[in-house]
Amino acid sequence: MKLFCAALFTESNCFVNLPTSLETFRRGHIPPGACPTDAPSSGAEMMFAAKRRAAAGEFNLVEGSCFRAAPAGQTSAEAYSVMRDQICHELRSALPVDGVILGMHGGMMVYGTPDAEGDFLDHVRGIVGPDVVIGVEFDLHSIVNARRLKSADVIVLYKEYPHTDMVEQADKVIDLVSDTIGGRLVPVASLYDCRQIDTYPTSGTEMRRFVEHMIAIEKSDSKVVSISMVHGFVYNDTQDLSTRILVYTNGDKTHGDTLARELGEMVISMRGRTASPLLSIDAAIDSALAAPQGPVVIADPTDNAGGGAPSDNTDILKRLIERDVRNVAFGPLWDPIAVRIAIDSGLGAEIDLRIGGKVARTSGEALDCRVVVTGIQHNGWQLFGSSHASSGESVALSIGSLHVVLTSERTQAFSPELFSQVGVDVRKRKAVFLKSVNHFMSGFGALAKQVLYVDGNGPLKRDYSKLTYRNVRRPYWPADEKSSGEIVF
Repeated sequence: MKLFCAALFTESNCFVNLPTSLETFRRGHIPPGACPTDAPSSGAEMMFAAKRRAAAGEFNLVEGSCFRAAPAGQTSAEAYSVMRDQICHELRSALPVDGVILGMHGGMMVYGTPDAEGDFLDHVRGIVGPDVVIGVEFDLHSIVNARRLKSADVIVLYKEYPHTDMVEQADKVIDLVSDTIGGRLVPVASLYDCRQIDTYPTSGTEMRRFVEHMIAIEKSDSKVVSISMVHGFVYNDTQDLSTRILVYTNGDKTHGDTLARELGEMVISMRGRTASPLLSIDAAIDSALAAPQGPVVIADPTDNAGGGAPSDNTDILKRLIERDVRNVAFGPLWDPIAVRIAIDSGLGAEIDLRIGGKVARTSGEALDCRVVVTGIQHNGWQLFGSSHASSGESVALSIGSLHVVLTSERTQAFSPELFSQVGVDVRKRKAVFLKSVNHFMSGFGALAKQVLYVDGNGPLKRDYSKLTYRNVRRPYWPADEKSSGEIVF
């Protein structure tokens, strides 16, 4: 069995002013054959899984390119066409193949190409023909529609948010592709649209039960081969944005439709109960200070780089300084200019430094602070599930007993390594303020005495009924209270 593997991976926010260029993708590009095998890299989990299994002798693997970019605004038309054409050229050169396995986010938006990943899958299908098996792994914050299901034989999404199962689900794709090539499986898709937009952290009670229920069905129902919940990426302004349930059965469409509808109705019944409430900035600070024991972890989802935000909003930091809050850590704040000045000044330097507040109106004020450079880390990284996510160059700055971590690469907070690499022990802090929505839970959840969420005034609005969608199909909840679900594939 001969398989071709490639990746095209980014998440696009249609409401931010940070376009994703070809140069951005080239900085994250892993050329054919160069994907590391000692540990998975963020965005390259499919390639990692494929290489590991090919090395074990399960199949012959031809590696294509792995293009990756951090979440930001829409991708340029040039970037998409260059990357698509390069991977397609690599695929043509690899023919004949029995199967194609692809790692994609599923939430990429391209200027001039509304359904870029659907277009990409159409190109791949056009190259290999109708008989070659195509398997795809998507992030659960993605779009799944009829076009993508028609071009791919099987699509599997992560189940966990925070994403701790990326390699596991990549292995699932490989298993299903192998079984389909071997004639043991005829995958048939059923897709139920819940007609709603919401946030579904699987670390919460409601969603934890639902994920365990999906897993139990996969194990107990012999007709079912895969179940995925499509959370959707709420800042994707596309007609197919919605929460959906994707079920694959072994040739039983009727059974798949029934199960997808049952699971979809369960999700609809949870409306309004899965997302955590947001505190005001001062209320969040008050709660942290009043806590009997720390660290209290306080997440700001409104300036989350993982959702495409700049991650340079200073409103929370400004209040911490104004209120002279002590023994608190804050990060990550994206400011490559300030990082460079701090590194050039050196460890222990006490300097005047302007930080944050650079990209947009939602970035807040640039803050002029007297700081001490207390930590420097080159080639910084964090654990993202089992994957390594780069944070570039990082510095820790002290403003009194408040420590701020700045990074040269836009990133959200995934794990305590963000702080420990620059000498900040968050376990000894009264509170830790993070820029993230829920991925921080895999790294910080176990050490947090309490977890709270704050509205930090960043660009990622959390009331989805007030987002100015231009293309999302109506009706949908919460904008339309009476919206109901339906089978759409």
